[in-house]
Amino acid sequence: MKNKTFWIFAILTISIISLAYGYTKLIVPKKEIAATADCHEIPNTSEPSVFKPTIENKNKPTGKTPEGMVWIPGGEFSMGSNVEDESLCSIKGVTKDAAPIHRVYVDGYYMDKTEVTNEEFEKFVKATGYVTVAEQKPTKEEFPTASEEDLITGSVVFTPTPSAVNLNNFLQWWRYEPGADWRHPEGPQSTIKGKEKYPVVHVVYEDAAAYAKWAGKRLPTEAEWEFAARGGKTGNLYAWGNTLKPNGKFQANIYQGHFPIKDGDTGEDGFKGIAPTAQFAPNAYGLYDMAGNVWEWVNDWYSVDYYKSLAETGKTVKNPKGPDAYYDPSDPTEIKRVHRGGSFLCTDQYCTRYMVGTRGKGEIRSAANHVGFRCVKSI
Repeated sequence: MKNKTFWIFAILTISIISLAYGYTKLIVPKKEIAATADCHEIPNTSEPSVFKPTIENKNKPTGKTPEGMVWIPGGEFSMGSNVEDESLCSIKGVTKDAAPIHRVYVDGYYMDKTEVTNEEFEKFVKATGYVTVAEQKPTKEEFPTASEEDLITGSVVFTPTPSAVNLNNFLQWWRYEPGADWRHPEGPQSTIKGKEKYPVVHVVYEDAAAYAKWAGKRLPTEAEWEFAARGGKTGNLYAWGNTLKPNGKFQANIYQGHFPIKDGDTGEDGFKGIAPTAQFAPNAYGLYDMAGNVWEWVNDWYSVDYYKSLAETGKTVKNPKGPDAYYDPSDPTEIKRVHRGGSFLCTDQYCTRYMVGTRGKGEIRSAANHVGFRCVKSI
């Protein structure tokens, strides 16, 4: 592939992970980071009193719970985050799009216990013949300046760097990999054989929505996702509580070590890279992996000031479905929806979006090997 077009593809595709990472911090050992930044397990926060108690609905469905799902009662809760730092090393970041905290009500619903797995997605593909976006050949309409020989299928794969790098350019650790897709998560020579219980990845928004429709479900709204992740608790930092490592143990598959260096992930949480689903304790609602492992698509368009607009109503907003359209003045050329939960690449040095109230965003037709989804079902 010609280098110029290669990077056209790469830049467009990796917009799925463009979470406004604009830092110039050099990766160094934690003891050295501590000399220049405040590394800690509890991030700096503001206005802690704005979280008000969660009020769960008392009504419960009378029918049988769908297989692989749990009942989420819904109710009224405080949504958003008062975290001021992008990482636990006090790097000021873009968590401001999760503020201000505002009051929301959601009806009850069922939610998948885990992210959709490879074996579940394979059943859908076999039943319908569905072809994901990553498996479709790009067209001249999408890339009018590309030559025909450069219009090849593929997706974006995390690629560790050989040595320490500044975190000012995420293109350093992502590559566009021809032939990468949900069946071949690292490229055409890789396979999902033996990884049936791993979350499916390299799925874009329309792929996730197509699966959900086939399964008689839908993608959650951002409000539904956060209500479920909080597990009925009020204002916690994480889906499991306020301590990153209760009793010294990690509660999610995230990145430990020197990001994004080759062999930098120490696997202290038990995993280096992506993990099978349900390897950590569930939250209070019985949901697994509501933090880390893979980002999860939700249905809402991303708007940088959506929370502000809800808070300004001064009311408890009922069943919000997100803004009418995408809006982000810092990146007006992409069209993005919201991601939630963080991934196995989230690290205390760079991106702590496994904190329950924080947000991500992804271009709707761009895929990567750290993004998946789970579904919900209304009654």
